[in-house]
Amino acid sequence: MKRRDLFRMGGLAALGAAGVSACGSGGGSGAAGATQLQFMYWGSTFEKAAVEKMLKSFEQKNQDIKVKPVFTPDEYDVKLNSLVAAGNTPDLGYVPMSMSFRLAEQGNLVNLFPYLQKYPQLAGYLPDAYLWYGQDKLHGVATANEIELLWYSKSAIAAAGAATPPAVASSAWSWDQLVENAYKLTVDQNGKHPDESGFDPKQVRQFGISISLTYAAAWYGFLRSNGADFADEAGKKCLLDTPEAIQVFQNLQDLIHKHRVAPGPGQLAATGDDVPGTNILLKTKRVAMVVDGHWSLLDMNESKVDYGIGVLPKYAEPFTTSQVAGASSVFSTTKHVEEAVELFAFHIDPRYVDLYQQGLWMPQEKKYYEDQAAVDSWTRNDGHPPEFRTAVVDYARDHGVPDLRNRVKNLSAISSDVLTPALQELESGKRPAAEVLKEVSPKITGMLQGWQHVQEA
Repeated sequence: MKRRDLFRMGGLAALGAAGVSACGSGGGSGAAGATQLQFMYWGSTFEKAAVEKMLKSFEQKNQDIKVKPVFTPDEYDVKLNSLVAAGNTPDLGYVPMSMSFRLAEQGNLVNLFPYLQKYPQLAGYLPDAYLWYGQDKLHGVATANEIELLWYSKSAIAAAGAATPPAVASSAWSWDQLVENAYKLTVDQNGKHPDESGFDPKQVRQFGISISLTYAAAWYGFLRSNGADFADEAGKKCLLDTPEAIQVFQNLQDLIHKHRVAPGPGQLAATGDDVPGTNILLKTKRVAMVVDGHWSLLDMNESKVDYGIGVLPKYAEPFTTSQVAGASSVFSTTKHVEEAVELFAFHIDPRYVDLYQQGLWMPQEKKYYEDQAAVDSWTRNDGHPPEFRTAVVDYARDHGVPDLRNRVKNLSAISSDVLTPALQELESGKRPAAEVLKEVSPKITGMLQGWQHVQEA
């Protein structure tokens, strides 16, 4: 399963098959008298190895604490829900975003607000990293930051004579510039472009651009850039039927069905609905440019793709969506709150987890975007291309807007029942954006319960 699918599902991983045994209510004491903690998490094989390495490092620095990794790559939400129902949760670990606010409100997660003073690094996070469920009530923080970027194949750009996507936000393409270059990069099996006579849209060898219509993080930055938003200031009225929002979605639909520079449903699927990852799409030149998350960097490097990173096109002010890589929380059943919080603060510190240097995660502390030495500590290596500083670090710091998943109450139900079917219809091209959005917006309004609480840490 691709990383983007994990985000779409609220962080659930389905990367293998493994059971999770009863975690025990907060652990106990080991034979040598050491405090025993249990850390539950999901992830790929690479992430599993990195987390286990981090936990060993924690034990070395805290000789009186032992940590048992509880790796759960399959049906994480189902198994965690079962443990919560049995009062048998681990001490701490990952919590799917779709569950975290509910568990906090039910009293299943420790309020971490009182610990912000004790652990200064936790108080220095980017504002969007905090998961508040009320005034001075903090149930967790995002495990890592991720933003949407414009990935491209350098060789495809060179072969087509297209412009290189800008790596600086102030120079971001307009939408028309994106379309212009996507035309140059789209060719059918006979080498014809969409604006040439005889172009065959059913036999496209290389698409110019791919942007998911059904993945909110891919289009939310465009929405904000055009002066629109998902809901009003109170979070009670859906604004997807405004002219600014309609323009964004019509432009996305036009990429597929008018300009024919982007793939429609099923056009990239190798088998069934399985679409290859961005690294494979670029390496095989099925697509020349793809809007996808920063986490693709790891796969790009592992696959040895000749890639480049650009910022997203803009309407007015440039924006990209900042996404949270799932929540990290301490469970209220733990018998060792202080030790669990100690590990909590440790496990997302770039000094101890190499997933930041390897390109899967982006840090949450502000200093890693502002202080040159701190920036260099995770970006100055062979896994981060020269344009990374402006295209990712500066872009995230100055132009990131928080993902809807940690802002809109009841978003899971809204998405599954109303929003996703509407977006799928837009993607199909059966009806224009205005017609679909004017129909679905009142339905979303009827389900909205407001924005989640936010405050200064």
